Amino acid sequence: MRICVVVPAFNEEHSIGKAIESIPEFVDHIVVVDDGSTDRTAQIATSLANKDGRVELLKRQSRGGVGAAIISGHTRAIQLGVDIVAVMAGDGQMDPKYLTLLLDKIVEGYDYAKGNRFLIEEHLSGMPKHRMLGNVVLSILSKAASGYWNIFDHDNGYTAIRRATLQRLRLSRVSRDYNFERDMLVQLNILGARVADVPIESRYPDRYSKIRLYSFIPRASFFLIRRFFQRIFVKYLFNDVRPFGIMFLPGSLLFAWGFLYGVYLTYLRYFDPRHSSPSTGTVMISVLPFFIGFQLLLFAFVLDVLEAPK
Repeated sequence: MRICVVVPAFNEEHSIGKAIESIPEFVDHIVVVDDGSTDRTAQIATSLANKDGRVELLKRQSRGGVGAAIISGHTRAIQLGVDIVAVMAGDGQMDPKYLTLLLDKIVEGYDYAKGNRFLIEEHLSGMPKHRMLGNVVLSILSKAASGYWNIFDHDNGYTAIRRATLQRLRLSRVSRDYNFERDMLVQLNILGARVADVPIESRYPDRYSKIRLYSFIPRASFFLIRRFFQRIFVKYLFNDVRPFGIMFLPGSLLFAWGFLYGVYLTYLRYFDPRHSSPSTGTVMISVLPFFIGFQLLLFAFVLDVLEAPK
């Protein structure tokens, strides 16, 4: 199989050279995407391209985000006609010794393979604690949004994908910022693509991520909630009507009604002296929809777990 490695880079003049030179010899094409860098990233990549015929530089005129850079690289890889496209960031965080493990999963029949730093417990000490906490929180939300309940470390950008799968994706609809990896999983689940987790070691050079977790986590959480409803609508109601969709819609409505009406009755009982305790019948108007909705949602999510491509 012909292999292409996409290297997204933004102001990585201190690491881009080593990152490119570390890519194994069996890789056929190396597409470096300069996402509007203002330092010497492009010049260093151009110098290496003159020495190594596998290397080519795509220079974006303005910064579009890591997702935009990877999408540009993926588009070029499709044009090159390769069989597998991998992603290795230009900051040197992705150890090339794990590339073969990702490629092996594609050869075995998976459509998409990604790294998972949490599968190697002894190496987690290298991950900053605040990043670990943020990763865990977002991974739990990402499980529900993507539908890949057996996958973890969803923001891991060390990936490999089959070109045939990449061609089926509508890349124009995938997020172009730091939500790119999570959104890829959402879109892959809609296609029914088989995804594999690969244990990789966490490696953090002197220059840490540019992401600011205190602002990124709320934005990412809201994004994942929207993508969850998009996946449910497209996969279970639009493309094909399945039991999950039939249970999820009435379950959500009943659960929301029971919860909100229960909050309203509680307010009247304890905070409005003009109202006495509600009757048993009035309470049941809240309790019954709440528990019926909860049961329907529980069954729906069980079905969603079983529906995940194996």
